Amino acid sequence: MKTYRVAAAIIRNNGKILIAQRLKGAHMGLKWEFPGGKIETGEDAAGCLKREIKEELDLEIEVNGELTVVEHQYENKKIFLYCHWCRCLSGEAKPKECQDFKWANLEDLDNYDFADADRPVVRLLLKTFIRPIPPQPGAFY
Repeated sequence: MKTYRVAAAIIRNNGKILIAQRLKGAHMGLKWEFPGGKIETGEDAAGCLKREIKEELDLEIEVNGELTVVEHQYENKKIFLYCHWCRCLSGEAKPKECQDFKWANLEDLDNYDFADADRPVVRLLLKTFIRPIPPQPGAFY
């Protein structure tokens, strides 16, 4: 069984997050995802994201801190998804190597049909920023 290291960009702009729709004929075709791609040999996640976002959406980005790493088992492959916060530096998004894209409101993310590996990232973002867990009585924060 093959294992892939994949990078995903969580790109924020004016309170929205950029999501991309996978190409119709691709694995998990027409599902939504956080844009990115396979990390090539000798490449780190930041380099991969800069390359992939330029190729897929024609945007120049800055890669910031890591948000999370998701391990997901598909039927015939395993994915390690390295998710990083990113900021758009220049360009206007165009669907060059994706079916479509959207600048989605954070609270609307669970209305999109995300690829399986991206779903835990959606849950994390919603839990952290939209539906935070209330503090426990007597806990120190």
